[in-house]
Amino acid sequence: MIVSDQAAQTAKSLRKLYFLRAAFSIVWVILVLALAKTNIGIANALFIIYPAWDALATFFDIRANPPTANKMPQYVNIAISITTTVAVIIALQKGIPEALIVFGAWAFLTGLIQLILGLRRRKQLGAQWPMIISGGQSMLAGVSFVVMAHAPNQGITTLAGYAAFGAFYFLLSAFRLTKTINAASVVA
Repeated sequence: MIVSDQAAQTAKSLRKLYFLRAAFSIVWVILVLALAKTNIGIANALFIIYPAWDALATFFDIRANPPTANKMPQYVNIAISITTTVAVIIALQKGIPEALIVFGAWAFLTGLIQLILGLRRRKQLGAQWPMIISGGQSMLAGVSFVVMAHAPNQGITTLAGYAAFGAFYFLLSAFRLTKTINAASVVA
C-alpha cells in the first residue's frame, strides 16, 4: 500500500487520538464498576460524561484530518453527542430506564457514523476494520440498551461492556494504523 505524507500524518494523529479514547474508556469502565453501584451521584455524572467526551473526542478527530477531508459526519456526530449529553441530563431526572433509552439511541446513531467513517477511511488509511466492526456493534448495542431499559436491575453498569469493547476497538485501530505509518516511512 502506497501512503502519502498527508495520510501518514492523519494516521499518526488518529493513532494518538485512538489511544487517548481507549484510555478514557478504560478509566470510565473502572469508575463505573468501582463506584456507580454505591454512589448515584457518581453514576449520574458518568452517564453524562460519556457522550460529552465523545463530542470532545470527535472535535479532535476533525482536527486530525486534512483540511480537504469531508468532515460532515464528524460535525453531525458532535451535534448528536452534545444533544445526547443534554438529553441524558434531562432523562436522569425521570429515571435510569429513560437515560438508557437516550444512551441507546446515541449509541446507535454514533455507531452508524463510525461505520460510515471507517468505510470512507479504509481506502486512504487502511487499518479501519476495527472501527467498521465497532460501529456495527455500537448500533446493535444501542438497540439492546433501548430494549433492556425497563428490565429489572438495569443501570449504568449495563454500559460498562459497551465502553470496554469500544476501548478494545480503539486500541486495535491504533495498532493497525502503525502499519499505515510504517508504510509511509518505507516509501519516504
